[in-house]
Amino acid sequence: MQMKTGVEQAVYATFMLSFLPDKAVLPGEVISQRIGASPTYFQKLLRKLVSADLITSVAGVKGGFKLQRRPEQISVYDIYIAIEGQQSLYTSNGIIQDMLHISPTTQCCLLSDLMAEAESAWITVLKKETIASLVQKFHTATYEQEIDSFHRWLEEKTVY
Repeated sequence: MQMKTGVEQAVYATFMLSFLPDKAVLPGEVISQRIGASPTYFQKLLRKLVSADLITSVAGVKGGFKLQRRPEQISVYDIYIAIEGQQSLYTSNGIIQDMLHISPTTQCCLLSDLMAEAESAWITVLKKETIASLVQKFHTATYEQEIDSFHRWLEEKTVY
């Protein structure tokens, strides 16, 4: 399994918005440029995050995006679901039925329970990690200069 780039971009966009002061927004073009995303594709991701009530869009000349919820209320799993949708990571293709010549109407898949357990564990981990916990990890990392540079850039680009 490989997570699509859109999920990673959406997580970091949401992460970036968590640093905004109250009543401030960040234009979508600014966010897409900073994370290196295609502006057209990135607008679709932002719309998905808005539809999921994770971020909100403010229209107008001084418009942009901001968080809809507090950072501790947005899990990485929430963002994943907003971008990818609610679907199982594994679906049996009936290979075991073909291999053993078992009737297609007979439910038989040796991997289904294993994959369901693995997916459950994966979901649990993603639900525990929030935007707030990512921010905390970011500030305890050893990139002090980069963090300062990021904050200065964010101050320049923030719209009030």
